[in-house]
Amino acid sequence: MTEIAMNGAESLVLTLAGAGVDTCFSNPGTSEMHFVAALDSIQGVRPILGLFEGAVTGMADGYGRMAEKPACTLLHLGPGLANGLANLHNARRAATPIVNIVGDHATYHAQYDAPLASDIAGFARPVSGWVHSSPNARTVAADGARAVHAALSPPGQIATLILPADTAWNAADGPAPALPRPQPTPVADAAVDLVAQALKSGKKSAILLRGAALKDEGLAAAGRIAVATGARLFCDTFAPRLARGAGRVVVERVPYFAEQIVETFATVEQLILVGAKPPVSFFAYPGKPSWGLPEGAQYHYLAHAHEDGVGALEALVEALGAAKAEFRVAPLERPDAPTGRLNQYTAGQVIARYLPEGAILSDEGATASGGTVLATIGAPPHDHLSLTGGSIGQGIPLATGAAVACPHRKVVCIQGDGGAMYTLQALWTQAREKLDVTTVIFANHSYGILNVELARVGARNVGPKALSMLDLHNPELDFVALAKGMGVEATRAETLEDFDSQFADAMARPGPRLIELMI
Repeated sequence: MTEIAMNGAESLVLTLAGAGVDTCFSNPGTSEMHFVAALDSIQGVRPILGLFEGAVTGMADGYGRMAEKPACTLLHLGPGLANGLANLHNARRAATPIVNIVGDHATYHAQYDAPLASDIAGFARPVSGWVHSSPNARTVAADGARAVHAALSPPGQIATLILPADTAWNAADGPAPALPRPQPTPVADAAVDLVAQALKSGKKSAILLRGAALKDEGLAAAGRIAVATGARLFCDTFAPRLARGAGRVVVERVPYFAEQIVETFATVEQLILVGAKPPVSFFAYPGKPSWGLPEGAQYHYLAHAHEDGVGALEALVEALGAAKAEFRVAPLERPDAPTGRLNQYTAGQVIARYLPEGAILSDEGATASGGTVLATIGAPPHDHLSLTGGSIGQGIPLATGAAVACPHRKVVCIQGDGGAMYTLQALWTQAREKLDVTTVIFANHSYGILNVELARVGARNVGPKALSMLDLHNPELDFVALAKGMGVEATRAETLEDFDSQFADAMARPGPRLIELMI
């Protein structure tokens, strides 16, 4: 075999590194071996192994939300991509920038319909904003540069590059230069003027914020608008990233259940949308509305998702003459040591009591997360990451990716026991990479939300067979043993005092660490 100066995989890795992609979350196979070798021979991209593709894609989501740039994933053919689709669904809903590199059979091998052959592009399209298969090794580098550019297209999206094996091993010309980073589109003056007039009308108003508007600058501008107009501030039920805690403007979360959404917005006459969509219920229910706004209420887009929501809010502040308005922020309020029995509310008070400044909270506590969300309103400033697409199994890998992106910040994952079992393999990656993550498992031995939903949807003749489908007893999961089996220090808290001492210790030492709460 004639030795070549550079192959397609090497040109792609060099291109990714040059475009700022410095992390690759990976679960590779045969078709990706040349890319794996390139990661070893070329500096600039850190490879991180995940033991299941659903964990890999969840890690890339957490990384992208916090780093505000894409990591790449390395996935094996269609089945590997398919294993990662659930957390790519969540990432798509979060508008997280991700570059998927998916290996494929060599172009000339496709004619034989080998056992692992599949419609990779067909798997990728529902979760991707950009999909492309490299036709030959000399286009791979340019295709990689376009993939990064596509992933960064505001507000962020998933770009999937399919890499046939021969395009990875054949000769390439070299890396491609990075393309300019796309910027959010400025909001038209007319949109600002329309919303300013609407807010001056005296109608009862609310503002629903998403994306960059939920970070410090956007919240400050929204806070001034709220003071000047009396408008209420909201974020989605599951916001991708929300700046919370002491010194930050408090926003209300849109409730989860349909009738609660309707009640929350019952008096709202107009809703201003900043990077968000109008509120709707997660599911349809017999006899309950899907649309969250009252009849006759109007809604106006100040900024669409691809537009500069923060700039639009600041322009609106000027249009309202509210530049000097003193916006209200949450005071620092650490709870005293709670007493009584261990439940989601007392556990939340413990978390708020010890949460360090600058922490990242990955929240997939499901029915058990409300206590922590309530208690941490006045905790030291932190970022809150939610289960954006509703597909459980996100919390632990999301925390893992966030810890890779922000190695000097403490990451706390609050996780329901049912969802934890989808992607528990991410604990192994935390141990291997020595990541500072503390995972708190709320162990109620049940798919708690489904027990609630079973009654809400009006299902009839519910008996022991149906209830067994929602129950996690017989046998009970042992998360201490499971975590230790993957190299993570783990303890069990059966009392409030247990949890107080264990969580305080976890915050005082670097992780990874797992605490199983018996609630």
